[in-house]
Amino acid sequence: MINFKGTALSLHPLFVIVMLASVVTGRFLELLTLFIIVFIHELGHAAAAAAMGFKVRAIQMLPFGGVAVIEDDGRMTAWKEIVIALSGPLQNAIMIGLALCCRWAGWGDEAMLGYVIQGNAMIALFNLLPILPLDGGKVLQALISLAAPYHATLVWTSRAGICGGLLMIAYGLAPLLSGGGIRLNLLMIGVFLAYSNFEDHRNVPYRFLRFLVNRSEIYERNLDRLGPAQPIVADSAKPLGEIMRLFKREKYHLIYVMGGPGRLLAVVPEQHVISSYFASNGPP
Repeated sequence: MINFKGTALSLHPLFVIVMLASVVTGRFLELLTLFIIVFIHELGHAAAAAAMGFKVRAIQMLPFGGVAVIEDDGRMTAWKEIVIALSGPLQNAIMIGLALCCRWAGWGDEAMLGYVIQGNAMIALFNLLPILPLDGGKVLQALISLAAPYHATLVWTSRAGICGGLLMIAYGLAPLLSGGGIRLNLLMIGVFLAYSNFEDHRNVPYRFLRFLVNRSEIYERNLDRLGPAQPIVADSAKPLGEIMRLFKREKYHLIYVMGGPGRLLAVVPEQHVISSYFASNGPP
């Protein structure tokens, strides 16, 4: 692992094994090219995040790609997340453009330029699939969070990701029905996606808890810049946890507490609900 200006650069052990195996099989140059493409892709995410003031904790190279680990201190809006997610595929588009220019000018090896174009297109299109933790899945989750409660967004996008991973596993195994061989690459990627989303789904309570903590701190610092409040009507007997699950990502809420039909008991700002909830020491 290498540390560069506070960002850890690391290689997964299995990735190193694959690289060494490529030397034996004579595919080292092709795999090295893919490694560089993926690394530049992840640098795109990291550069966009750093330009917006977020700390990039690590860039990890995995057997099936890479990941830029970005620290969310509560300032990550949906649109910032979308820009960061799309900055990776943007690098692939730029590299395709450069390779096409080199081909047009007659520079470089034709076969290698074709491989660079094909590799970038494959990585960009794959990452734009609307399945977490891929870039397309992050964009979809961010867009949904603008309209739906954040807790429901976390739950249903991770469930959709599990289904997407299982469908990829099924497609990888489908040739067995006709006597063919399995599509090993798709099978392994499907397992990775299904497992990642299973872990995300399992950790939804902790992710939502962090969302509430960051939300409370941010609103305390930015009370003078809050937009129009969105009302939430709730019965006085409704648990605080259920009320907070109705919070949306970039909306400020006022909770109208009802004691019965047409009987308003109080109007409570959301930060009071959050602070009361944490005072009760209950999980979200």
